[in-house]
Amino acid sequence: MKKLRLSDLQEKKNGHILQDVLPGAYLSSGGLSFAKRGERSHTNDGPDGRDYHVHGDCEAFVIMQGTGTMEINGEHIAVTTGDIIIVEPGEDHHLHSSEDDPIVTIWCHAGPNRHKNQQHEETV
Repeated sequence: MKKLRLSDLQEKKNGHILQDVLPGAYLSSGGLSFAKRGERSHTNDGPDGRDYHVHGDCEAFVIMQGTGTMEINGEHIAVTTGDIIIVEPGEDHHLHSSEDDPIVTIWCHAGPNRHKNQQHEETV
């Protein structure tokens, strides 16, 4: 896991804003998430209902609002507005939202291809 702040990012004219810390030419999937108070993400969604959540690529979480902790392989790291967390391949990860100031995050993955909505249509 890597933790940095939005202010640590270098200005970009081309490519995606996280290209220095999130491998891949294009942002390829992601979303905006509004966590409930005290919510823990990805609980019991592993194989056979186990409490385990990993990816084969990196995933970025940008904390847009709120506070909480990012659980990485059982260790809890405090996060707050403006933090960027890069989860490495194979790291079991869960985001915990605080009761007092629930978390709003942007999460994303990057890869060699653009999101399917941004790809050119194949002509037949």
